[in-house]
Amino acid sequence: MFDIGFSEILIIATLTLIVMGPNRLPETIKTITLWIGRLRNFINSARSDIENEVGIDEIKKQLHNEKVMQEIAKTKAELNSVTQDLSSDKKDAKR
Repeated sequence: MFDIGFSEILIIATLTLIVMGPNRLPETIKTITLWIGRLRNFINSARSDIENEVGIDEIKKQLHNEKVMQEIAKTKAELNSVTQDLSSDKKDAKR
């Protein structure tokens, strides 16, 4: 997402160790991971609430059903074409 490589992470970790010091670093990392977890939970709950409010599952089902119906109509048209070809070949063979 941010396109951060290993070398950038290593530089950030080294700078953090220098600035924070080895004594406060574990506590700081624990606090940061706690806030990141809370943020993820908030985002996930907000997304699920929005999806439930909008009815995204019903929309997905409806789109899937429409796609299936289009495929059925296409197959039906192809079958009608094949049967017409067969019936015209059969009439030609009788003549």
